Amino acid sequence: MKIRKPELSFWQIWNMNVGFFGIQFSFGLQQTAINPIFSFLGAHHEELPLLNLAGPVTGLLIQPLIGAISDKTWSPKWGRRKPFFLIGAILASLCLFAFPFSPHLWFAVGLLWILDAANNTAMEPYRAFIGDKLPDNQLTFGFQMQSLFVGAGITLANFSLFLFQDWFSVPIADGGLCSTGAEAVTAIPRWVYYSFFLGAIASVTTILWSVWKTPEIPPSDEELAYIKKRKSEGTYLKRTFEPLVEIYHAIGTMPKLMWNLSAVYLFQWYALFCYWQFITPMLREGLFGISNEDTTRFDSIMAACKSGADISTADMTFAENIQLLSEQALAQTGLMNGTYNFVTMLVALALVPFARKYSSKIVYIVSLALTGVAMLSMPHINNQYALLLPMILFGIGWAAMMGIPYAMVSKVIPEERRGVYMGIVNMMIVIPMLIQTISFGYIIKNWLGNSAVNAIMFGGIFFIIAAVLAMRLKVTAEPKHVELE
Repeated sequence: MKIRKPELSFWQIWNMNVGFFGIQFSFGLQQTAINPIFSFLGAHHEELPLLNLAGPVTGLLIQPLIGAISDKTWSPKWGRRKPFFLIGAILASLCLFAFPFSPHLWFAVGLLWILDAANNTAMEPYRAFIGDKLPDNQLTFGFQMQSLFVGAGITLANFSLFLFQDWFSVPIADGGLCSTGAEAVTAIPRWVYYSFFLGAIASVTTILWSVWKTPEIPPSDEELAYIKKRKSEGTYLKRTFEPLVEIYHAIGTMPKLMWNLSAVYLFQWYALFCYWQFITPMLREGLFGISNEDTTRFDSIMAACKSGADISTADMTFAENIQLLSEQALAQTGLMNGTYNFVTMLVALALVPFARKYSSKIVYIVSLALTGVAMLSMPHINNQYALLLPMILFGIGWAAMMGIPYAMVSKVIPEERRGVYMGIVNMMIVIPMLIQTISFGYIIKNWLGNSAVNAIMFGGIFFIIAAVLAMRLKVTAEPKHVELE
């Protein structure tokens, strides 16, 4: 029996989505700051994709499992979805606080695995939470409100990087890169720390707001009876593997819309991972003129520095200049990413009437195409403020990507499997990311001349392909009720 859901007011929908601000602040730091931090700690271009393996692997394993488990969970005190995204937010906050203190590359990579696991634990139940609470006629508005908070969280994360570099960056004193003791310059700039501390606070406080302000809808009598029966029957081993069986059966009966969306997502999310990994290297290369040879020379100077060798004045001046330009490239990335997410925040709800008038499908197709145009144009712009123009198109695309597909999927999946199907949607996101992390290091090194500029162009082409494939999407039917066995 399908539960009749009351329509919620604007502020009720607002409050239930506030927690997504904190989750996305964390995600914004991952988008913008993590790969530059890897570079500060010695990673090279071809290593970046594989160092980001944590995102797709943890998303692939955790989100569908958490979704399946939360579907079959209920606590009168804590609810169904809220315990999961509260635990995830707390763990993410601890990781964000620790991240800028990473002394070595392997330490930062390990923290990224934990951070991604925490964010995925919070993310999937939150998607299902929106679907649980809203009637079908408010789903598009609810997910676009979530998209608004996606934009707001990532905007603040990125603008904080840009502003803190301007406010708190300290010029490196002569020989400072090779100093030892209390005056030593750390590989990760001090001003980066403050953005991570701000994110740690935002992650927990915003989630607590939504948990406090938004009650969950209790399961139907039928669902409660099934949950109690499941707890009392079967072995511990059977209950342990039951979520995996649930995922398998859900994939087998997946609506056609989701199969078609998976093809779109293959190119869309592969391209997005290319953007997040290589936008700062592209700026280093294209805007600030740092070549691969310059990077190699810088790394050799720093290696000699750490070994205690004497460094010439010319080499030290060169290294300090490269360090300064690299920090400016990270700050410029923050400005650009902050701009596109600010646009996302502004247009997220504005897309709702367009989706109603022209269909969600048309809005989604146009948005993907605009994002492709944005990526294809970026490498040809040599002014840091003119680079904000393609970010407007990128922001419109990101607003659609973060809301419209989820609203479309929510209309064709069974209520009783909302959690597991939202987890499967995330599998459709992380599998392309996994493919990218494994394949793109070889592609950029052997096919794209180890050029970050070419990597961004490559992503733009993939977005255009995604827009073409999105023409096949069609919401064909209302979700059918699935009997609980």
